[in-house]
Amino acid sequence: MQELKNIIFDFGGVLIDWNPLYLYHNVFKSKEEMEYFLREICSPEWNIQQDAGRPLAEATALLQAEHPEYREQITLFYDRWEKMLGGEIEENVRLVKPLSEKYPVYGLTNWSSEMIPVAFKRYDFFRYLKGIVVSGEEKVAKPDPRLYQVLLDRYNLNASESLFIDDNARNIETARQMGFQTIHFTERVNLEKVLKEMNVL
Repeated sequence: MQELKNIIFDFGGVLIDWNPLYLYHNVFKSKEEMEYFLREICSPEWNIQQDAGRPLAEATALLQAEHPEYREQITLFYDRWEKMLGGEIEENVRLVKPLSEKYPVYGLTNWSSEMIPVAFKRYDFFRYLKGIVVSGEEKVAKPDPRLYQVLLDRYNLNASESLFIDDNARNIETARQMGFQTIHFTERVNLEKVLKEMNVL
């Protein structure tokens, strides 16, 4: 294995607890309707288009025209988006500072350029990162390899010398194909333990 020189974190699901349920659990009369809305209306596929740079106002208007019966609920998605942000995933966030004392630490995230400033203001761990690439600012989102290449080029990194940590299996697969060292973070993974086993911590 190539010598490790850089650590790269995804944010949502790894360092930040983001979940639309935090906003919508009191909006609908039934859990079934809420789940339908988040699966079929304000779906992950719709949201990723904003992460890839589509303006929020445009995305909202287009979806409201398509689903006028959910006009108010669609408006809430970005008007009250901050309610979807939970706290830090503390067991992982507390690793960022000690890691930053040994390696340059970066962020590679799918996030709307209009909403990422909200996260920057709320969470302190960002100050330990040497650089961040945000999909909405680059107009391309993971798992597209072009976003990873932006990070490599901008900060002069080699993929084989970089450890990428993400909770999305498709994002991890792209990283592997590009030569990154990877950790697929899930609820079953103790990140601190894995990093110690790799002699990273």
